[in-house]
Order: sequence, then C-alpha cells, then structure tokens
Amino acid sequence: MRHTPGKENTMEKQTLEQNEPIWKDRKRTVFGLPWTFTKYSLTPDRLFIERGLAQSTEDEVRLYRILDIRLVRSLSQKMFGLGTLQINSSDRTLKNFELKNIKNSKYVKELLSEMVEKQRMEKRVVNREVMGGPGDFNDDGFDDDDDGNN
Repeated sequence: MRHTPGKENTMEKQTLEQNEPIWKDRKRTVFGLPWTFTKYSLTPDRLFIERGLAQSTEDEVRLYRILDIRLVRSLSQKMFGLGTLQINSSDRTLKNFELKNIKNSKYVKELLSEMVEKQRMEKRVVNREVMGGPGDFNDDGFDDDDDGNN
C-alpha cells in the first residue's frame, strides 16, 4: 500500500469534525442559571452527558439507540425559558434519562429527533414495536371489539 502524504490528516480532520458539538448546554437551576456541574453536548452521531466537579463521569449514547423523546415543561420552567427532555433509549448504561432544565428545549427536541432519524436511516436500524390493533384495549393481541363471528 502506497503512503499518501496528508491522507491521515484528512481522515483525522473528518473524525474531529464529526465529533464537534452541534449543540451544548448545561443543566440549569430553576431560575435558568447554569450553576450546576452537568454538561450536555450533541454531535452528529452521539449525545454526551458529563457530570461532576472533583470526580467527573461522561456518559454517551449513540443517537440510533434513542427510541423516544418527550418534552416536559413546568410553569416555572416556562417562565424561565427552560424544559426537560425525557429520553428513552436502548443504551445499556443510560437506558432512560433526562436532559434537565435546558434552554430552547423545544428546538433541541426537534433537532435531536431529526438527528436520531438520520442516524437510524444511515445505520439501517429498524425499531420493531409490537402493538395491538385499533380494538385491542388490553394489549393481549386480540381485538376486544370482535364478537367471535368473523
């Protein structure tokens, strides 16, 4: 294999660009002030949560592992322009987690949702949900409205 000068730098640069945060924020107090030691950042393929001051922990979840995103905003959060994203994932470490008291929460939810779908398409990940039909109210797999005459 022939060595091409600068090729490693190009690959390294692409990897670094992919790891550049598209969005980042801190968990904030109820009053919207970033006086906590929890940081959130989003790259094109991962979501990072870093916690701690003296001893820190960094968790990450690959975006294609995120299954559901829910935005919750209390009255006080609305007053200070904050919100909490509740995220369900198939990640073994984080499972279900929250991005608490973040600014522009509605925008972040939409951004994250679009990026998750993009990653799922790129990775060809299919989420198979098992749901009952429209008449299956107790999730037993059978139509509860069916009278047995079909």
